[in-house]
Amino acid sequence: MLVNSSQHAVGHRAQLLLQTLSENDTHCVQFSYFLYSRDGHSPGDLRAYVRVNGGPLGSPVWNASGTHGKQWHQVELAVSTFWPNEYQVLIEATVSRERRGYIALDDIMVLNYPCYKAPHFSRLGDEEVNAGQNATFQCVAAGRASEAEKFLLERHNGDILTMASVKHLSHRRFVVSFQLDSVQRSDQDLYRCVTQSPRGSGVSNFAELVVKVPPSPIAPPQLLRAGSTYLIIQLNTNSILGDGPITRKEIEYRASQSPWSEVHGVNMVTYKLWHLDPDTEYHISVLLTRPGEGGTGPPGPPLVSRTKCAVPGGIAPESLTFTPLDDMIFLKWEEPVEPNGLITQYEISYQSIESSDPGINVPGPRRTVSKLKNETYHMFSNLHPGTTYLISVRARTAKGFGQTALTEITTNISAPTFDYGDMPSPLSETESTITVLLRPAQGRGAPVSTYQVVVEEELVKKVKRELGLQDCFPLPMSHGEAQARGTPHYYTAELPPSSLPEASPFTVGDNHTYNGYWNSPLDPRKSYLVYFQAMSNFRGVSEYKSSPSPPPHQSLFCLLFSFKSAHSKPVNMNKTPITYRQEKSHMGSMERSFTDQSTLQEDERMALSFMDAHTCGTRSKTDAQTSLLGGSPRHQCGRKGSPYHTGQLHPAVRVADLLQHINQMKTAEGYGFKQEYEVKKTRHDRHRVKLHPLLGDPNSDYINANYIDVSLILFFCLRPKQETLYDFWRMVWQENCFSIVMITKLVEVGRVKCCKYWPDDSEMYGDIKITLLKTETLAEYTVRTFALERRGYSTKHEVRQFHFTSWPEHGVPYHATGLLAFIRRVKASTPPDAGPVVVHCSAGAGRTGCYIVLDVMLDMAECEGVVDIYNCVKTLCSRRINMIQTEEQYIFIHDAILEACLCGETAILVNEFAVTYKEMLRVDSQSNSSQLREEFQTLNSVTPHLDVEECSIALLPRNREKNRSMDVLPPDRALAFLVTTEGESNNYINAALADSFHRQAAFIVTPHPLPGTTADFWRLVFDYGCTAVVMLNQLNQSNSPCVQYWPEPGLQQYGPMEVEFLSMSADEDVITRLFRVKNVTRLQEGQLVVCQFQFLRWSAYRDVPDSKKAFLNLLAQVHKWQRECGEGRTVVHCLNGGGRSGSFCACNILLEMIQYQNMVDIFYAVKTLRNCKPNMVESLDQYRFCYDLVLEYLDCFEGR
Repeated sequence: MLVNSSQHAVGHRAQLLLQTLSENDTHCVQFSYFLYSRDGHSPGDLRAYVRVNGGPLGSPVWNASGTHGKQWHQVELAVSTFWPNEYQVLIEATVSRERRGYIALDDIMVLNYPCYKAPHFSRLGDEEVNAGQNATFQCVAAGRASEAEKFLLERHNGDILTMASVKHLSHRRFVVSFQLDSVQRSDQDLYRCVTQSPRGSGVSNFAELVVKVPPSPIAPPQLLRAGSTYLIIQLNTNSILGDGPITRKEIEYRASQSPWSEVHGVNMVTYKLWHLDPDTEYHISVLLTRPGEGGTGPPGPPLVSRTKCAVPGGIAPESLTFTPLDDMIFLKWEEPVEPNGLITQYEISYQSIESSDPGINVPGPRRTVSKLKNETYHMFSNLHPGTTYLISVRARTAKGFGQTALTEITTNISAPTFDYGDMPSPLSETESTITVLLRPAQGRGAPVSTYQVVVEEELVKKVKRELGLQDCFPLPMSHGEAQARGTPHYYTAELPPSSLPEASPFTVGDNHTYNGYWNSPLDPRKSYLVYFQAMSNFRGVSEYKSSPSPPPHQSLFCLLFSFKSAHSKPVNMNKTPITYRQEKSHMGSMERSFTDQSTLQEDERMALSFMDAHTCGTRSKTDAQTSLLGGSPRHQCGRKGSPYHTGQLHPAVRVADLLQHINQMKTAEGYGFKQEYEVKKTRHDRHRVKLHPLLGDPNSDYINANYIDVSLILFFCLRPKQETLYDFWRMVWQENCFSIVMITKLVEVGRVKCCKYWPDDSEMYGDIKITLLKTETLAEYTVRTFALERRGYSTKHEVRQFHFTSWPEHGVPYHATGLLAFIRRVKASTPPDAGPVVVHCSAGAGRTGCYIVLDVMLDMAECEGVVDIYNCVKTLCSRRINMIQTEEQYIFIHDAILEACLCGETAILVNEFAVTYKEMLRVDSQSNSSQLREEFQTLNSVTPHLDVEECSIALLPRNREKNRSMDVLPPDRALAFLVTTEGESNNYINAALADSFHRQAAFIVTPHPLPGTTADFWRLVFDYGCTAVVMLNQLNQSNSPCVQYWPEPGLQQYGPMEVEFLSMSADEDVITRLFRVKNVTRLQEGQLVVCQFQFLRWSAYRDVPDSKKAFLNLLAQVHKWQRECGEGRTVVHCLNGGGRSGSFCACNILLEMIQYQNMVDIFYAVKTLRNCKPNMVESLDQYRFCYDLVLEYLDCFEGR
């Protein structure tokens, strides 16, 4: 083609169309061009276009203008064609305004091999994203890219995007990435990649950008039924705005007056919202999600509905606090936890049901009292001493009365009373005796148990007696003991009640002995006071009534004689000695509180009641100097010797001898763990935590917490209650605590074990503001970080709560692996200068004691090479009752310490991994073994071997044919039972639940399905909401062919499960298939979208994958899909559900460790998996592959 510009008008065009290219091949269009004018003016422009399927020309892929000298230039166009599309190259010459010179083309060739100068693009794939997300086109090209190369993304309409990033994969391969930000439906079109340079251009195929609009329901959900605490709704999602498929449905709801909303995942067409507040209006919307990031659409129209009012829930029995006196009871309670509406009144009933006073008729009449809605207390008066009352409290709303809270309260016994209204003068007197008339006393709440006649010498200058019980004489003192001690009073007689049925004379000083007390003759030279006292004793509680000489306004008398020489002279009868009635009930209850658990709880209520002043017990400070246990937080091994006294009968055990010691104790017949578990359980108030009292409240220093001084761990003996939340946070602030260890769930076995004492966002507790900063959820525990601020203080405190959630509701953990890792995390996270660690469970015993003993013994084993569990437990139980509650817990502590000593510390920091791993591979010349091999041998030694009893379900005759191999069976404790029913089929499948690093039961490990278990496999996937299936074996394995358990293409039914094939994609490592699964017998349960990942790079006879990079690619694809799907589980299967599946799960855990904790613990990851299924990660090669994969991942990460 030749164009003489001078002979054509401005803008005239000449076009040259090349032949259509349709073969699925690589083409290089090569031509030479000539642009020249003598005076240097431009003859015109030359452009090249690549038209696809006869569509618009779009923008030129190559152009040249101006004058290029008097020579020919060669250009290459790299065009890769992909069937069934047709490509046509068009070259166009346009005359310029100057109209001088020549434009020419020559030597046009279409070559069937790649260009030398212009890069060729590989096939550009379609991209599907959700509206509002970023779309990325990645154009992979082969060839060299020059510095002058321009990279363009061309839209089908000719628009050009020039922003690109280039990454060189090798010296002749690179990838160009174009990102479209926040794409919308209007951006949906065809796009292709173009590279331009003076020497040529490359053009890719057109790929489609598909923009999907996240779905949203058109109509609001429908209300099916309403209750006081629930709403049952129908999602009503048949009509939607936006695009499907819908992979997840969620309910978003909030109270109308609340800014906070909650979201629940739903897999059925109806859903029941639980735990709502009665008589409250709620806004309820439905959220729909399609595949891909950002696939959740806006909430649909809301349903506005109100819950019904209901009768209130019961008043919590533990909220009933009371203070009993002898004729009164003060009772206090809290509003029901579930008021279910507005409380209008409280009703209290009480009735006497038992009495220690034989004169009281029981049961007595039942009486009822009504209280206003704001009165949560009542004072019962005119009660009988020593009488047990059955008291009930219930609340009322407009719907009626709620459940009744019952409690039994016993009034204190009272001192006996005397009737000396007609007391006569002394009957007779001699130089050494005086005869008085003794009258019987009347018991109050308990019969009189004994009488005592007490003689007190009246000194010239009388000194006031300092007795614990004023003016009574509770401590027996004979005449001889009084003389030896120089005490002025003594018992002269003790008389049984039977000896005084009526008023009888008694001679003081008759030289006789009464019940072991000598009635010594009186000294005529001295003056005496004679007392007559009666005592009631019931259940260990004693009450005294003393009758000294009477004052003028009382009908009591005191006979006082002075003996001088041989004459007697009466002393002033109007003298008024102190008359006093002393009650010993409080002292008795304090003594009983050390041994009686129910009385211990009563003391707590006494301490919290308004009548604290009546209690007699005083609490002393903890004496650090007299403490038997250590005194500072442990972060380094700096202590000397044990923090308590080791006994000669129970010496410490060397770590090297621990295994032998435990085996002997478990098998011993005469003396084993059962006999050794004999630790005295007493509590000592001198070890309690004493709070700084609040202004105006001297009794506010009390909190039920004790120091356990082995490491200055602060032990909070009971769970925080609603009424002690402020005290709890005061203690944390006062003691400068950084770590709180919680070893209980909020609710276990349907019972509330601990109130939620922390906020979800920010909340005030008294003058302390608690703000939740961060929550880290792992499979076995949760870490919450709080900021504490207190009014009047400028500083902030950071506190972390370590919440262990894997302690079973009954017994002890099956394995100690998780608890040991939890203890190490707490110790590593607690700063050296922090205050004590707060440890609590639900009752402040058992689990708390196990934690503390393990913490102490781990330090002792590391620092001293010995453990002394027996004496440590004994010492702890002397500080707090029931610190170790059962023999099972005692044995668990031994097994946990043994596991810790055998396994050691196996975590490695990421920045030290490469060096450490290299050292682990080094073979010792003497042992001819490496640290890695020894670590794997240790792992095998601590891996539990399953007994027949532990696999009893898998070994049932009806289940044998469902096991691929009888050597690889799941234990009963980890079984994934099927829920969906199918005819007469049972609920067994050979599948075990296993934890990931962040979630419990995140994996389900199973062998490849057998022909007879394919339906069970899809039941398993649907029942457990599994959104991913990882297949690590091939179908055509020569050693054991496997059945194809999915349809491809089309739809197939497996038992009650209908599985529909949706799509498939593949690369050189993984085949990805998408299925839709639903239960045809229960369509209301919805459908489940499942992605299967078939890994292709694991040969049948190899223990490890062929490529570490390929395996990392598999892990990345599964992780990306599960992140998009939300909370779905992952089914992992290989031929036998063991080594390969375990390797996948272990590597997944390790990558999560690196991401979230910057450390690696391969031993822990595999040990945790083997606790569920012992054949996970079977061989040393697989164990080493876990190390190699981590190293590969870290190398790739550093290379980015």
